[in-house]
Amino acid sequence: MKKIGLVLPILLMILAPIMKAQPKIGYVDSDAIMKQLPDYQDTQKKLDAIIKEWQEELSKMERDWKTKYDDYDKRKLILSEQKRVDTEKELVQMENQISKYRQDKFGVKGELFQKQEDLMKPLQNRIFTAIQEVAKDGDYDFIFDRSGNILFLYAKEQYDVTNLVLKKLK
Repeated sequence: MKKIGLVLPILLMILAPIMKAQPKIGYVDSDAIMKQLPDYQDTQKKLDAIIKEWQEELSKMERDWKTKYDDYDKRKLILSEQKRVDTEKELVQMENQISKYRQDKFGVKGELFQKQEDLMKPLQNRIFTAIQEVAKDGDYDFIFDRSGNILFLYAKEQYDVTNLVLKKLK
């Protein structure tokens, strides 16, 4: 019994630093956070309105093309060669305009991407700042985002091994 009384304090003294050395890890679901922010909901409504407007314009352009094509298709046998060529060029030009509009608005570097970036960036910055504050206040070593790809949102500098990897590579 005396041995346990002596061993327990010694064991606690040995284990305390080891237990303290364990990093404190947390995670957030940034999608859930965003969806619960009123600012996000307002921003999403703005984006949805813009998308609807652009889709309506695109649909109008496609309907105009379809109407012109149907008319051409019905009359192509009675049209002169020149008129047929001109109408085909016009149809191709309309197709190109539709394609360009779609790309300009909805493409990878299109206006929708830019609008999302402009409108969402302030919200994302607010969330990121709050996560950093929570991490520092709670003395977390790492904070991950579990919505989508695993992503570090916060990491203490002491865990950055970039320079060690660079030294190893040289």
